[in-house]
Amino acid sequence: MEISAINWLAVIAASLVGFAIGFIWYGPLFGKPWMNAVGMTEEDAQKGNMAKIFGFTFVFQFVMAICLAMFFYGDPASADMINASNGAFYGFLTGFGWVAMAIGVNALYEQKSWKYIFINGGFWTVVFTLMGFILGGWK
Repeated sequence: MEISAINWLAVIAASLVGFAIGFIWYGPLFGKPWMNAVGMTEEDAQKGNMAKIFGFTFVFQFVMAICLAMFFYGDPASADMINASNGAFYGFLTGFGWVAMAIGVNALYEQKSWKYIFINGGFWTVVFTLMGFILGGWK
């Protein structure tokens, strides 16, 4: 594994993309349907410890971005083949094929709605697609 091949600024940028998308996705775009799907009110949301939530969100997304970057650059022979477009494609496959499907499996056992699966799975599909785009394009 060539960890030295990773662009750490790109990893940080890819880590932060979830905040921007999340602000839109769980705000004006799907905020109310998502709250309904998880059984949360706006009052419940305001009771959350935002420093803890945002802090751990960054740490978790940073780990996700590092792992995606390791897939891209872990093998020096294949690292040169990664660019923005196929980075976005591999990010999409990661977000949709692994993360969204894992959310779907858990949601089925938790007896969550399809709305819950589509909102959360769609979010991670978009985030990983953009993470892949950033990591693939910014070498």
